[in-house]
Amino acid sequence: MRFSTPFFLLILSGLCLALAHVSFEDCCLKYVKKLSHKTQKHAVEYRRQTADGGCNLHAVIFTMKRGRQFCADPREHWVNNLMTRIDERVARNGEARANKKIYPHIVN
Repeated sequence: MRFSTPFFLLILSGLCLALAHVSFEDCCLKYVKKLSHKTQKHAVEYRRQTADGGCNLHAVIFTMKRGRQFCADPREHWVNNLMTRIDERVARNGEARANKKIYPHIVN
């Protein structure tokens, strides 16, 4: 059986493209300008993306209740406000859950 160099190069380039696609899958490529107040209410968590490795944009990625994600510019004022509100909500809910475990008979 004869080995074909063009076939090998075709397979190798396809593999490289597939691997490159996977490395950029979780990266933000652009920001949303603004999220409406109604949409911001549905944000349940966020994570920060740094410009290193495969990602070349600093961003904050907000995840909504149903799993949809939005990328925002971390330098924007509304982004920092929303991150603070999410942190406060998570802390408040964490206390409520802890109290229910310690005092299950107390209903808020």
